[in-house]
Amino acid sequence: MNRRDFLWQSGGGLGGLALASLLGADGLLAADATGGLKLRPDGGLHHAPKAKRVVQLFMAGGASHVDLFDFKPELVKRDGKPSSFGEKVETFQDGLGPWLRPLWDFKPYGRTGKMLSDVVAPLGTVVDDVAFIHNMVGKTGVHSQGTLLQTTGFNRPGFPSMGSWVSYGLGRMSDDLPSFVVLPDPRGLASNGSKNWDAAFLPSRHQGTVVDPSAKRPIADLFPDDRVAFATRAGDEAGVALLNRLNRAHADLRPGDDRLDGRIQSYELAARMQLAAPEALDISKESPEVLKLYGLDHVPNSFPAEINDREETIVFGRRCLVARRLLERGVRFVQIWSGNDNGFPRRNWDSHEDVRRDHGPLALGMARGASALIQDLKRTGLLDDTIVLWTTEFGRMPSSQGGKGRDHNPHCFTSWMVGGGVRPGVSYGPSDETGFKPLDRSSPTEVYDLHATILHLLGVDHTRLTVRNNGVDRRLTDVHGHVIRDLLA
Repeated sequence: MNRRDFLWQSGGGLGGLALASLLGADGLLAADATGGLKLRPDGGLHHAPKAKRVVQLFMAGGASHVDLFDFKPELVKRDGKPSSFGEKVETFQDGLGPWLRPLWDFKPYGRTGKMLSDVVAPLGTVVDDVAFIHNMVGKTGVHSQGTLLQTTGFNRPGFPSMGSWVSYGLGRMSDDLPSFVVLPDPRGLASNGSKNWDAAFLPSRHQGTVVDPSAKRPIADLFPDDRVAFATRAGDEAGVALLNRLNRAHADLRPGDDRLDGRIQSYELAARMQLAAPEALDISKESPEVLKLYGLDHVPNSFPAEINDREETIVFGRRCLVARRLLERGVRFVQIWSGNDNGFPRRNWDSHEDVRRDHGPLALGMARGASALIQDLKRTGLLDDTIVLWTTEFGRMPSSQGGKGRDHNPHCFTSWMVGGGVRPGVSYGPSDETGFKPLDRSSPTEVYDLHATILHLLGVDHTRLTVRNNGVDRRLTDVHGHVIRDLLA
């Protein structure tokens, strides 16, 4: 019996779906006919998980590792001298100017003495909990492709986001909120827009639900427009009843078509979200201490036109706090974006013109929000089984562009993780003396390795979470990837 047949024979419609959802949450119902993990009766996964949730912090535009996390004394020594890489280098723009030292000073933090830039100094409070990966490599210096590679494991559209895979493989923990929520930068979307959280060939219910905590209506189309006076609760219930009857008739004519389940789940979830979402997104109930931690204790009515650290702190901090509220209410995967797509004046990490001008406010705001999130998760006990992942599509060159900027560097950059099952206080995979490429060029860290490690911590074998699409058994890690054992606690 497939899942759709079970639903209709167990009371049908929304009632049957609710029963199935509860059984699935308890590990008593296998995944549907489209694939996914087949849960054991005891709810077990491929192996015992260390984590249940993931927060992905994505810096859109290409954050400079050599200015933030990967200290290179050699760049200080070579500053201003003609750059030479000992090989032909293809840049995205004109990025082979003189060597450029880090734009901020670095200092040691924590018991580990990890060197951090002054502009991300707030992360010093939690640095001993963090595992840094300094030898990340990409495949392209193009924003759209590089971003997709980090979010989906492929550098072209048409593949599910990591959040969709996690949702599909593990299911929802909440009956009232989606398993995958996206908190975009309110100033605009990054390259690829919604393709970064698309479910692709997975059931559509696993795509990211976009929430803008700063907007009047944080979730689009969740409630009727205020101008629609005829939209009442009674009318809505009558509409749902009609829709249920039509769905039954549709299903009876198309046995074995499981796509209907996804649509019904979406409608049912939307109805429950009308009650749950407003409360989850309401940060006004947080204590003054928590609001201060996130930099939200004094929010001005307006900000300067130019990029500034106060605005970036509030914009990023608000989404980090909302993320914690969503996680503690059962959301499985939260994606937080910093930076829009090539807007001017810049509100992204693509600092071709002036790293200090652009990275400064963004990095300080990010560091305050990320540090607060880690401390808050630790305070509430959620960090024990929550992974926080910080990433970007590529790094930036150790040479200068136009004197004050840096070009794209897909050959080496930094990501970091903290939380459930992650080994704390380590720096893994060193880069070379200038941060141009990994020190060991034969053994870089690729996004497949990062994804495999995260799935492993969630109790999932990345080689066994597959879905057949167009005659191919697709997976998040394609045909690559290995678990980075040195990053496991």
